[in-house]
Amino acid sequence: MNTLSYKTVSANKKTVNKEWVVVDAEGEILGRLSSKIAMIIRGKNKPSFTPNVDCGDNVIVINADKVKLTGNKYSDKQYVSYTGYPGGQRFISPKELMAKHPERVIEKAVRGMLPKNRLGKALFGNLHVYAGAEHPHAAQNPKTI
Repeated sequence: MNTLSYKTVSANKKTVNKEWVVVDAEGEILGRLSSKIAMIIRGKNKPSFTPNVDCGDNVIVINADKVKLTGNKYSDKQYVSYTGYPGGQRFISPKELMAKHPERVIEKAVRGMLPKNRLGKALFGNLHVYAGAEHPHAAQNPKTI
């Protein structure tokens, strides 16, 4: 038996094959959709997955304003932010956030599912969320999921 054929191949920046993918969020549940998006961005759906390399695809999410939250989370859930000043803790519900910036609800959900380090910040740059059905990435010839 040839033992040289059992080499583990680790992907790197040059050998990785990155593609563009379009995901339609219309009628989808936020958490279930976000976990699938995070898996694609991380590259865990590919056989050449390497944990320390950006080997995932670029994801375009359309119709972000039509995503659903189950139960009373639409009005009861709270996103917390801090301005950096004393007494500067701010709370916003998904209902208020959807009215102002509908794409941020999906961005916050996916960001929470990515690694909390430099790689996670780089991976988050591969996510492009749009509230409507149009996106400016037609030149990349994205495939639809």
